[in-house]
Amino acid sequence: MQHVTRGPEPAEQNALPVTDRPWQRLRFADHLVPRPPVSGINVRCRLEHFAIVSYAVDPAQLRRLIPPRFMLDTLMIDGRERGLVSAVPFRNVDFTLAAYPCPYLRMGQTDYRAYIIDRLTGERAVWFFGTTLDSWALPIPRHVWQQPWHRGRLRFDCALDPSASRYEHYRLHTAAPEASVELSLTQRDVPPPTYPGFPDEETALVYLTHPLVGFFHRRRDGHLGAYRVWHDQLKVTPGRLLNARFDFFARLGLVSLAEQQHPHSVLMQPINDFTVFLPPTRLEPE
Repeated sequence: MQHVTRGPEPAEQNALPVTDRPWQRLRFADHLVPRPPVSGINVRCRLEHFAIVSYAVDPAQLRRLIPPRFMLDTLMIDGRERGLVSAVPFRNVDFTLAAYPCPYLRMGQTDYRAYIIDRLTGERAVWFFGTTLDSWALPIPRHVWQQPWHRGRLRFDCALDPSASRYEHYRLHTAAPEASVELSLTQRDVPPPTYPGFPDEETALVYLTHPLVGFFHRRRDGHLGAYRVWHDQLKVTPGRLLNARFDFFARLGLVSLAEQQHPHSVLMQPINDFTVFLPPTRLEPE
């Protein structure tokens, strides 16, 4: 990923909130792009047991955690402005360098993110609060690239139906300091999906599944970091939450344990393909 060239930044008080503009309909046709060329340590991987569990949250609580360069990509739900955050668990399989033959790695991972707009580029993106990784390779993102990644032990217990496309059950147990998880999902008896705050299903899926750039605070120097991914349109289908406990969201004061039982949406896909453009970029200070 190239360094972002800074342009004029609007003053905070003059920035136009998303909810003051009509919500445009998002279409995959406008956001799908060919995979860029790979080189160096760019990575190709398959993400197994991929899920996106999203919650609508108080934007005031969310804004205190997001740098001023970014605007929350908020929605109006039941007459109130709301931001969205997601927990995204999966298991990396076939994790390998994209350009050169090398051994494959397998590792469990959960990303915690919010949906934002970069004021400098207008691009929809995600802000990474943190990531839990179950791998001996953790020191590379944590110490070399200074990403907010932390160690955890992730254990998946998942069963697909005979078509191998829907989950009979999906269970995740994570043991991690301050980021333990107990998650139980299913795709049995799932009601027709609704996506509060969005004008239609495709807009919701573009928003939730197709941000291709993520930003984070580097752990030691306080600078912003960023990295890009590429994937085709994800073939997610709705799921149903049976139980959730994401200690990370509760600790941040964003979603209480009681509120975690009522997600905005649950999306699931047994496996998909990602390209990750590494190493992350260190952005210039604001």
